[in-house]
Amino acid sequence: MNIISLQSAVAYGHVGNSAAVFAMQRLGCEVWPVYTVNFSNHTEYPSWRGPVMTPDQVADVLDGMSFAFDQVDVILTGYLGSAELAAVVEDAVRRVKEANPDALYVCDPVIGNAQIGSFVAPEIPGVFCERLIPLADAITPNQWELSLLTGAELSSPEETAAAARSLRNHALVTSIGSHADATLGMLDITPEEALLVETPRLGGNVVGAGDLATALYTALQRKPRAERLRHVAGTMFDIVTEVRDRGLEELPLVEKQELLVAPRSRFEPRAI
Repeated sequence: MNIISLQSAVAYGHVGNSAAVFAMQRLGCEVWPVYTVNFSNHTEYPSWRGPVMTPDQVADVLDGMSFAFDQVDVILTGYLGSAELAAVVEDAVRRVKEANPDALYVCDPVIGNAQIGSFVAPEIPGVFCERLIPLADAITPNQWELSLLTGAELSSPEETAAAARSLRNHALVTSIGSHADATLGMLDITPEEALLVETPRLGGNVVGAGDLATALYTALQRKPRAERLRHVAGTMFDIVTEVRDRGLEELPLVEKQELLVAPRSRFEPRAI
């Protein structure tokens, strides 16, 4: 499977493309990364540097590889960096789908999370709602982002599934549940069914975890849904357990790369 992955990149650590590309490659995908920002590290460290790519710069990269658009199976977008990039994404999705009508667009509407709130410009949620989500074949918000995008308070998996379907009929929704819950949920949603998997809650905010979950979901698109969700949940739990148990600041994706392919933990999905 050939994937264009259009999102942020960092020199140090594993967020955005610096998490997603390796994970998807390790699962056997050919990945063509396009950067929206090129930072030294993620912005929750005391300092960071690096450029936000301009729309023209991103468009130039995409134009240069347009000869291969008919080979693209999936275009994945994550952290944008600026609202102006929406037009570039729209154009790229249109051109890829014209070249290959079977290509999918997976949109991760990166806005923030329940622990720290929003970390994007105020206009970004509207850009996702009005321009990018309507183009998507699948979306991958966390529950906090989904609540923000739909304006709904989500207190159950059923409400979460209904909210996701109000935006798109295919979705992976992560980080379901409140901080008081002993478990953390994840939903794989289609028009016909919503599958829920729950794992023990490990607590805290792990930067890059959402990017990794989306990468796994994207790379495993051709797997049966229950198998896909079982794999994503097991890998995520195992990787975050490593972070928590060892007090790591970053996801240990290279060191523990075998967990990307064969998670040691197994959690069974159920229909809701």
